[in-house]
Amino acid sequence: MHGYEMIQELEERSDGMWRPSAGSIYPTLQLLEDEGLIVGEEHEGKRRFTLTDAGREAAAKRAADRPPPWEQAAEGADGERAELFHAIKQFAPAVVQIAQVGSPDQAQRAKEILDEARKKLYAILAEDE
Repeated sequence: MHGYEMIQELEERSDGMWRPSAGSIYPTLQLLEDEGLIVGEEHEGKRRFTLTDAGREAAAKRAADRPPPWEQAAEGADGERAELFHAIKQFAPAVVQIAQVGSPDQAQRAKEILDEARKKLYAILAEDE
């Protein structure tokens, strides 16, 4: 896989609870390559990474010690939190689409909705439980 595929895969495996940034994935890949655990090769203009024998051995040892990191990221997440992450994933593409192809009026109305939603979300955090 190349780095972006890994980001997508980790997000999918964690049910949306963990989406590492490119700023964390690529330095990690470089470190793993420096340690000889993966090897990177150019393929169709993208750098794809594969586990080496040493990397497979290290992964097998890690798997015996603890759950995979994507399971750890989702650990303790109740249904409401998972549903919230799912809602975010559905929400963001709508905003992007308005930003890309919406009229200036539509973009302004969307911005007003986003501003109001942000304020309401922070108000929820300010509530006493």
